Amino acid sequence: MSTEAPATLAAWLRTRSDEQLRALLAARPDVARPAPSDVVALASRLAVPVSVDRALDELDAATLQVLDAVLLAPTDGMPPDALVAALPEVPDEVVEAAVEALTTQALLWGDDVLHAPDPVRRAVRHPAGLGRRAVDLRLQLPADLPAAVAELDPEERAVLERLAGDRPVGHLPEAPNGGATPARRLLQRGLLARIDALNVELPRELGLLLRGDRPYGPPRRRPEPAPVTRDPQAVDRQSAGAALEQVGRVGELLALLEEEAAGLLRSGGVGVRDQKRLAKTLKVAEPDAAWLLELAHAAGLLDVGGPHRDEWLPTRAYDVWREQDLADRWAVLAAGWLGAVRLPSLVGVRDVAGKAANPLSPDLVRHTAPAIRRSALAVLAELPPGSGLPPDELVALLRWRTPRRADRLAPVPDMLAEAARLGVLVGGVPSTGGRGLLATGEDGAADGVRGLLPEPVDHVLAQPDLSLIAPGPLVADLADTLSVVADVESSGGATVFRVSEPSVRRALDAGWSAPDLHDFFAKASRTPVPQALDYLVDDVARQHGRLRVGSIESYVRSDDHGLLSQVLGDRRTAAAELRRLAPGVLVSGLGADEVLTVLREAGYAPAGEHPGGAVLTRPPARPRAAGRRGAEPPSAPRPLSGADLDTTVREIRAGDAALAARRGEAVRQVPGVTTASTLELLSRAVREGVPVWLGYVDAQGSGSQRVVQPVSLAGGFLQGYDERRGESRTFAVHRITSVALVEDDAS
Repeated sequence: MSTEAPATLAAWLRTRSDEQLRALLAARPDVARPAPSDVVALASRLAVPVSVDRALDELDAATLQVLDAVLLAPTDGMPPDALVAALPEVPDEVVEAAVEALTTQALLWGDDVLHAPDPVRRAVRHPAGLGRRAVDLRLQLPADLPAAVAELDPEERAVLERLAGDRPVGHLPEAPNGGATPARRLLQRGLLARIDALNVELPRELGLLLRGDRPYGPPRRRPEPAPVTRDPQAVDRQSAGAALEQVGRVGELLALLEEEAAGLLRSGGVGVRDQKRLAKTLKVAEPDAAWLLELAHAAGLLDVGGPHRDEWLPTRAYDVWREQDLADRWAVLAAGWLGAVRLPSLVGVRDVAGKAANPLSPDLVRHTAPAIRRSALAVLAELPPGSGLPPDELVALLRWRTPRRADRLAPVPDMLAEAARLGVLVGGVPSTGGRGLLATGEDGAADGVRGLLPEPVDHVLAQPDLSLIAPGPLVADLADTLSVVADVESSGGATVFRVSEPSVRRALDAGWSAPDLHDFFAKASRTPVPQALDYLVDDVARQHGRLRVGSIESYVRSDDHGLLSQVLGDRRTAAAELRRLAPGVLVSGLGADEVLTVLREAGYAPAGEHPGGAVLTRPPARPRAAGRRGAEPPSAPRPLSGADLDTTVREIRAGDAALAARRGEAVRQVPGVTTASTLELLSRAVREGVPVWLGYVDAQGSGSQRVVQPVSLAGGFLQGYDERRGESRTFAVHRITSVALVEDDAS
């Protein structure tokens, strides 16, 4: 084996152990699917700009500072010892950990000398916050640069020192009254380079001069914020209260939209009028109504539907959600919020044209939102239970952990407020449900609050003032019935319903009778039904129905009146709900198809009739939106399992062995014609246990190359273990197009 230092990234990767390759693929899973054919293909994928940017975005500020030192080295490459000496204020263990992280992800490569791949150099436009070299900016600096800087006035030097900070590009201001600004004077002196009509850049040499003995800037130490602490049990109790409120509010909102859908604006979202209506009915502020709309939509319980898909309606998932227990219902809401690509906090914010964003508007979509939420909660989840961080200190820590994404962290305080409203956080401290949500999703979230939320109750307490008090969340059936016969007066831990003349009339309109209502109140209430409630029901019922308006769904007509009388008196046709409207005509409230079915099962032979020839159907059920067909696309590649990593590394090694075999002399043959040389080489491989590289054509005529560990050769078939596929295979010898031995020292 050669002891020379690898000359390329691919050559260096070939020297890495299987464990190191597994660590690389685990840290950068986007390069592992599909499995690279060999090390050269792996190196090519590692150089893809999108993959490089994604890996750099995950590095903390200290690791990026170490990378900057290598990128700013005067020569291509930097020994590890020189790297430690270049950063004297950074602890050695921090430098070593950074080098380990960078080499693990192949953002640096080499052992005795660390090299940065060209794609990494291109991705880091301003290493250590320094500009490009003067030669790259096509700028001729003064021969005596320190003397030129010493001659500057304080205003000009202040401009240079500001650009020498962490951003070497600045805006070139307009000169007031035709005078020259400090920046323009520096431009004339040749100390700044113009990069376009409005911006200038400070050359690297000048930035290094101004920084003095800190060429890479001050050490980027990890912030150590002081955590806030709370009693974990108190946190969980408050979290359960918030969870109960949000589940109840979302349920009320969707019940309202079930009765009267909200219109879809042409630009998307919910209009101001519907938002005001919902807020008024729910007795909440308009921003709170917008939040509930966004939360229901994020959980997949609200979407666009209706006959023309122009209304916001509950989805089919809402019917399932209503039947779940409270813990599972909250988990659905929390998981939907965590993975949502929308920012509810932007509702009401005006754009450059002065237009305010509506709830559920496309203007609220931010595809980076799920990653930001998860990263913020992950920092808090690393703290011990009962500990948290204030929002400003959490943002500062996030800026250190992912400085390349610092410009995306503006929504974090609003996200934390939303998490607190949901019960995921309490005073900046993650609840048990919040920790479970981050760890295992809906199941963990539900387990975290289960036992803290009250069980649904199946009764109310009737009061003399015609109110009904629900001492907890209600079971779905009772809640549905109460929504018809009473109105919500106040909600919370105990919901107060009010029975009134309009609510009783609404129940009678829905098909209830006075005895039905008396029976319902008697069964649903754990307290005696007050006499005033019975009187109210009877008084409204006496006035109800004196004037009637009805409709029919179908009719049965015949010129044989005796036959109609027979049908009407037949007990087998009772299910058709027929009644006589006039001689020769029976009517039913059921659809024509159902009446036809009942009559045919009773032995009659009716025929359907309609002027258009179509069969009428029953009125449709309550409208539902179809909802989302699938989950939101993941914002990051799915991590690979241990088995996936082992398989991928094995395939890369096998491909590398095949690549090495191709460099040697291979025995080639025409498919269908087996040569003596082929048989001799295969026999030798079986005898000596040496793997072979095969060119093979399958029954469909598709060619492939693979490394095979031969086991036996008999009857025109080669038995062996296919390294790339990780399985034993049988190969027909007459389909082999080429064969070569893979020697141990091929690499």
